[in-house]
Formats: sequence, structure tokens, C-alpha cells
Amino acid sequence: MSAGTGALHRYNHGEYECVSDTRQVRGTLAMSGRLKIHVDQEKCQGHARCKSLAPELFELDEYGNAHEIGDGTVPAGLEDKAWLAKANCPEFAVDIVED
Repeated sequence: MSAGTGALHRYNHGEYECVSDTRQVRGTLAMSGRLKIHVDQEKCQGHARCKSLAPELFELDEYGNAHEIGDGTVPAGLEDKAWLAKANCPEFAVDIVED
């Protein structure tokens, strides 16, 4: 990664990893129950990283801003993609809550 590119965030099978130019942080995220995603429309700027990483969970409006599909419930098996989308949103517009 070259200088000034910011951080790359990955979520893989319960492990969250943040890799930046100067440091690496790892942690385990506890997950129980169903997840719901929500895109804060005040924060979303249309980068569409969430849609690229988890097209099953997000759709874009006519301006390119993301919205959660349906009520935001994350289907079983797509939890990793939800966390990946949240971790890679440069505007911190993707929220995840556990039911």
C-alpha cells in the first residue's frame, strides 16, 4: 500500500483487520443473532463500495447513493459481507445492529 492511500479494512470469518500505512489492528467481533444493516443518507456520498462488496445487501438510487435492500435484514451466510461493507465505507454511513 502506498503512502496516502488510507486504510484497508477486511472482515473475514469473525476477524476484523485494519491495515494502514503505519499500523495494523486486529480484533474479534462477537456476533449472535440476526444482523440488520442501515445506510445513513446524511453521510452517504455515493462511493458505492458497499454495493461493490455486497451487492446482495445494497442497491443504488438514481444519484448513486446506497440503500439497504428491503428492511436491511442480512440473510444467513452474508454476515461477513455486511461487516466488510461497513468496514470499507469511507463516510462511515453503513450501520449494523444485531437483533
